[in-house]
Amino acid sequence: MKIKTIFFLLSGLIMAACSDSTDEIGSSLTKNTDAINVETKSFGIASQSVLADSVLSRNNLGYLGKVRDTETGDYITGNFMAQFFNLEGYKFPDKSSMVGTDAKGDTIKGLIKADSCEIRLFYAKHYGDSTRTMKLTAYEMGKPMTEDKNYYSNFDPLDEGYVRKGGIAKDKVYTLTDFMVPESTRDTSTYEPYITIKLNDKYTDANGKVYNNYGTYILETYYEHPEYFKNAQTFRKNVVPGFYFKHKAGLGNMAYIDASQLSISYKYAEKDSVMNGITVFWGTEEVLQTSTVTNDKSTLARLASDNSCTYLKTPSGIFTELTLPVEDIVSGHENDNIAGASLTIPRINSETTSNEYTFSIPQNLLMIPKDSLNSFFENMEMYNNRTSFLASYAGKSSTNGYTFDNISNMITSMAAIDKQKRSANWNKVVLIPVTLSSTSSSSTNNSYSYYYYYYYGNSSSSSSNTVTKISHDMSLTSTKLVKGTNDDNSPLKLNVIYSRFK
Repeated sequence: MKIKTIFFLLSGLIMAACSDSTDEIGSSLTKNTDAINVETKSFGIASQSVLADSVLSRNNLGYLGKVRDTETGDYITGNFMAQFFNLEGYKFPDKSSMVGTDAKGDTIKGLIKADSCEIRLFYAKHYGDSTRTMKLTAYEMGKPMTEDKNYYSNFDPLDEGYVRKGGIAKDKVYTLTDFMVPESTRDTSTYEPYITIKLNDKYTDANGKVYNNYGTYILETYYEHPEYFKNAQTFRKNVVPGFYFKHKAGLGNMAYIDASQLSISYKYAEKDSVMNGITVFWGTEEVLQTSTVTNDKSTLARLASDNSCTYLKTPSGIFTELTLPVEDIVSGHENDNIAGASLTIPRINSETTSNEYTFSIPQNLLMIPKDSLNSFFENMEMYNNRTSFLASYAGKSSTNGYTFDNISNMITSMAAIDKQKRSANWNKVVLIPVTLSSTSSSSTNNSYSYYYYYYYGNSSSSSSNTVTKISHDMSLTSTKLVKGTNDDNSPLKLNVIYSRFK
């Protein structure tokens, strides 16, 4: 069978396909031309929940904490790995000008010694009760995770041998609301809270050499091997492979870590004065960051088997699968053009009593063929409105769901697959919550710098923004969708518009 390509003169017809009503499409079109016949049909769509298992973890944010979904009872734990960026060409003060304090408290010029060293984890956003007491462990990596490998959300650096045996394993008890900071400061628009992990204990490197703290290790390594600080790659390979931050105790919140920094404080002499110096290594998009997510598998399995609805649940939880009735659509229309194919998937409102800690509703959905579930993200593809489509959530005042205005190209593409080469999933698509990263065309500076980090978050494409990256949504979201069945009584309908020349 062969479905003809849509002709350019049908563009007006395609626009009409987005309308709420198609009752007058045929008559209105034929007023403009008597050469085209138009026909509309609706087809039931079957849907089901499918477990995500794990997703590619390549995001701007790290997730840290443990929470419970108030609606489903699912427990989600977030851990993450961060690497640090070494500014190319950066130099510490000259070795001879460094000033350190010996065991007696005397200041000695030329002594290489860091006053202090710490890691800060910044979070502009969080979920849950920020006053809950939580505990994490910061593990020193023994080797870096590399860009040439795909890391999924079930990858555990501890289990996989990436954490250094005998290295740093620093516990930190914290609350996301830092009560040591005055409330007047916390309430300002410029304040961004952070978790501080001090690395001032004695440190022994992989060769058995002992330093007074981790910062001194970095300083001495620089003066012995400045070539290790040539760029970010040599830095993480030879000096700081990264740190793995693992939730250890506590329940009730999840921090969305949007930036991390490793800072070293030291003294150096400048003319006749002793200066306080600080060097900061940032965790940004220039270096790898991954999140490890653990869900309650038994709860997810129970939700996925619910026949009353389907689910969308992140991070790395549940997707919704649709089976498109491609053969039914093209049967009897082999010589027609599929000018439009629109689908709305309504959301089912939560039955849980209003709760300030209810998970958010997924804002952006990606529709892709099921067989492309991994390759789309691994190859960093973009949606093309041919084999991949985006839809944004329309609130309760509108459809309270997700509308894909025209997936006719998807239908045509599937219909063209040779029957002998069709896989078991040839006519199946998956709906996946995603995060969109974008750049603004009106911005004068869209680049990342050493001291500046910008996260675009859940934004959608517009006339002034260009989507540059699509990633799995790793934030805490959950919603129910109306379930479709494989018959004419399905509550999910694919509305198709055919056209042909007389």
